Amino acid sequence: MPLNLAPLEPRPQVIFLDAVGTLFGVKGSVGEIYGSIARQFGVHTDEALLNQAFFHSFKAAPRMAFPGASQAEIPQKEYAWWEAIAYQTFSEVGVVEQFSNFGEFFAGLYDYFAKADPWFIYDDVRQALDYWQSEGITLAVLSNFDSRLYPVLDALGLLYYFSSVTISTEVGAAKPETAVFQAALAKHGISADRAWHIGDSLREDYEGARKAGIRAFWLNRG
Repeated sequence: MPLNLAPLEPRPQVIFLDAVGTLFGVKGSVGEIYGSIARQFGVHTDEALLNQAFFHSFKAAPRMAFPGASQAEIPQKEYAWWEAIAYQTFSEVGVVEQFSNFGEFFAGLYDYFAKADPWFIYDDVRQALDYWQSEGITLAVLSNFDSRLYPVLDALGLLYYFSSVTISTEVGAAKPETAVFQAALAKHGISADRAWHIGDSLREDYEGARKAGIRAFWLNRG
């Protein structure tokens, strides 16, 4: 992440950061985690194939946003969204019928990703966050994620850095849609030209932020 902001005046009032792939990532692979928990339910499959199937299912899914849903409905909709992806993932590798109770398996899987265990913080993150805070810049998270982001940030010791957290499921719009960026800006009462956005997705983070009028930085961790 950029640390020396001097050549990039005027400095932003708020820096928005994406979450997964920017602040923290999955330990190992999603396939390894899915496979490990599936073995606890007596289901064995190739983790590399499972990982491929997950990303195929994830990319084919609709954006994780539920326009028109009430706040009370959102947790159930988030859960169902991820359960459909998990079911499709195991279907694609041909083992979904081996589960005696897929719902019980998925409940454990879903809860696991709300903890610190499956995640790691990128090495450059704390240094960057500490530096920006020392410069008096407000930090915020803007992510296409679900409500588990709050306990994950807290468990990783990152939540205290951020003045706000904006997630697609609560807004009803997902990056690269302009509405989710506008919702984040509104929380801080600032115009787009007073903010930056940093994220690992060229389309969702960089292009989406630019379209919203926010200065954008693509963090290419690949």
